[in-house]
Amino acid sequence: SPAPHHYSRNHGPHGAEEGHTSFGMSVFNLSNAIMGSGILGLSYAMANTGIVLFVVLLLGVAILSLYSVHLLLMTAKEGGSLIYEKLGERAFGWPGKMAAFGSITLQNIGAMSSYLFIVKYELPEVIRAFMGLEQSSGEWYMNGNYLVAFVSIGIILPLCILKNLGYLGYTSGFSLSCMVFFLGVFSIFSPCCCECVSGPVFHPQSLLLSFQTAYTVPILAFSFVCHPEILPIYSELKDRSRRKMQNVSNLSILAMLVMYMLSALFGYLTFYENVEAELLHTFTKVYKFDTMLLLVRLAVLTAVTLTVPIVLFPIRSSINTMLFSQREFSWARHMLIAAFILLFNNLLVIFVPTIRDIFGFIGSSAATMLIFILPAAFYLRLVKSVPMHSVQKISVSVQEMMVHEQTHKHSTQNYIW
Repeated sequence: SPAPHHYSRNHGPHGAEEGHTSFGMSVFNLSNAIMGSGILGLSYAMANTGIVLFVVLLLGVAILSLYSVHLLLMTAKEGGSLIYEKLGERAFGWPGKMAAFGSITLQNIGAMSSYLFIVKYELPEVIRAFMGLEQSSGEWYMNGNYLVAFVSIGIILPLCILKNLGYLGYTSGFSLSCMVFFLGVFSIFSPCCCECVSGPVFHPQSLLLSFQTAYTVPILAFSFVCHPEILPIYSELKDRSRRKMQNVSNLSILAMLVMYMLSALFGYLTFYENVEAELLHTFTKVYKFDTMLLLVRLAVLTAVTLTVPIVLFPIRSSINTMLFSQREFSWARHMLIAAFILLFNNLLVIFVPTIRDIFGFIGSSAATMLIFILPAAFYLRLVKSVPMHSVQKISVSVQEMMVHEQTHKHSTQNYIW
């Protein structure tokens, strides 16, 4: 059934009118928002935890992510808004609004930067392989900084100009198809790659605890962040209801969980301790100019490029909510904000040294806020239909305190490291 009239998303592309995006397109968009480039770092995470601990941690984060989506949807219903910042404002006033705005902006800018970072370093290698060059000859079209700017202007910006998130369902479906192709080729060619890896023989570890293990928690947390996209996708869902959006979330997270498990397992069992933080770099050390590897790299490049508009929409929505909430929709403002965000991210990609820094910093701060802390805090404050002494609210309170303590500990460890 349609959402009650007290839902509001004022003065923006996601109006309070009835949504028009189908269930399938919503699943594509949310799955694409979840996946991103996180899949490329999971083999490295498994190498630092062992198979058993990795599976336990990944399942735990996936379950907590699903539960926090449930809390967020409950809060949206009780709080009467489909805007994250407005829920924060109604729960805690201006500090809550700023916490939501800061977390969404920091998380999604970090995600966009990691995607563009892959474009910057992979696209020149793909062009070099196509041209059959052993080494880069220094031409401008082999410069990653120029290429990421061209991709941003020629492909990403036109998609970001679209008024509604639902229009990106087709590109999201194609992006996911590219990642499925990547996983399929990966599973078929992994044994061949394994035979080519030189060096001592390694055996898979079931459980591995080390100082590096603490670093895997932010990587895993970052891999399941889709909360900034939940409410925009919900607002555009056709015949929307909380149950229908929960089913969209359940299907999306389950599908990505399976792909994450398979990708991490194939990568780890192929390279063991030799796996790097960015999986494609590990493969290029084995196959330099293999045609299938080239297609895989193109598929990953396409997938991450088409994911950028999905994560840009919530940032623009947040900026509109914070600065232009009393103004009508403007195409000029709509396009200028998108252009500014892309420009800022292109500058970040030039100056941030490694993708590892992005995963670690964002995962230990904004991702934890969006997945665990803010939905629980908003739920406790805004959902009045459930008593504070109920089992559900007590469990949410305990979860929030535990996550806050663990987040502080892991952030301290990452800072020291």
